[in-house]
Amino acid sequence: MLEPINRPDASRPGVPLDEGRDLPLHHESRREIAASAEALFSHLDDHNRLSGHMSQSSWMMAGSRMDIEFDAGKGQVVGSHIRLKGRVLGIVLDADEVVTERTPPLRKAWQTIGAPRLLVIESYRMGFVITPRGGASQLRVFIAYALPTGRMSRWLGAILGGFYARWCTEKMADDAAAAFAERHDSKSFA
Repeated sequence: MLEPINRPDASRPGVPLDEGRDLPLHHESRREIAASAEALFSHLDDHNRLSGHMSQSSWMMAGSRMDIEFDAGKGQVVGSHIRLKGRVLGIVLDADEVVTERTPPLRKAWQTIGAPRLLVIESYRMGFVITPRGGASQLRVFIAYALPTGRMSRWLGAILGGFYARWCTEKMADDAAAAFAERHDSKSFA
């Protein structure tokens, strides 16, 4: 059963997105994207694209990767679940995320529920905000998070948690910018 989630009323204009102000640590990345807000939101609303950096082997994942599973809502409706599962350095990792806000084409947020089993961060809230700028958009990807509570993982989180948060938000922002740069480049050569 889902835990109750406190979130702002997304149906009222001007209500701020809950960016995890109750979580002690925060990082965000910004990019100017050569795309309309609608096209950018549509691209980012697909968590296979948005979280693609987690499902590929990388140095930040110590050569490992995470599997992404979805419920029937595919992470595209409020209340939809996204599950991340995998192993890093032989340690089982698992996080259940739920979409807490989705206001096309401007913003979306999701957060962990239950007790995530992660290595350098623990509970987190992530999301993105899109600000239309003429024919382009400004993208802001954020994460608010807590460090793990275990003695060894808290120590490791204190050292690597900030690097991981920066890597994650920058990968999401960079991947979106690259996707639309490729689209723009392919149109230039057509």
